[in-house]
Amino acid sequence: MFTGIIQSVGHIAGRDLRAGDLRLSVASGSLEPQDLQLGESIAVNGVCLTVTELTVNGFRADVSLETLSRTLLAELKVGQAVNLERALLPTTRLGGHLVSGHVDGVGQIVDRRQDARSVRFEVGAPPALSRFIAEKGSICIDGASLTVNGVRGAEFQVNIVPHTLSHTIMGRYHPGTRVHLEVDLVARYLERLLLGERASDSQAAAVDPGQAPAMGNGEGGST
Repeated sequence: MFTGIIQSVGHIAGRDLRAGDLRLSVASGSLEPQDLQLGESIAVNGVCLTVTELTVNGFRADVSLETLSRTLLAELKVGQAVNLERALLPTTRLGGHLVSGHVDGVGQIVDRRQDARSVRFEVGAPPALSRFIAEKGSICIDGASLTVNGVRGAEFQVNIVPHTLSHTIMGRYHPGTRVHLEVDLVARYLERLLLGERASDSQAAAVDPGQAPAMGNGEGGST
């Protein structure tokens, strides 16, 4: 589990294709490599990955074919900046909201405009996720916990203050940028509960994976 408070902006230090999947090398930025541990979970742009090897300047993590098919990790290039967050501890301040690190879908930046000292982004979400996005609710974009300031159909708006712009990769966003989205954890389970007995019906529970990937696409945690 994570809080959606980005702890460091690192970058991709290497890509190694292995038998159809991928091993990423990540330079951990301000996260000191000597403090990291083998087997711990780190969210990379909001995707929970397991540290499989420690390096001089960061860590390596394996990315399964399942995760590659449901996220943008396959498109990351060497040198590209990424948001990083270590898994929360029982003593961690929950400054954002509970985040699982399992991406629900890929959205796209539709518009970027200055709004006083902050920047307002309009984001297009997959239609199947729109029912989970509520005004003044929480959403996670590339691992960053944000408040939804407005919703119109499958598009929503968030305001990003200067601190967040300078301490995450969001300052690099422009119209057309694709991003990982994770909706509020409670909303996902609430929908499932509302299905009641119909939850066991494969037709009632079916979701188009092309629009809204199911939970469990992260490499860390219970997967």
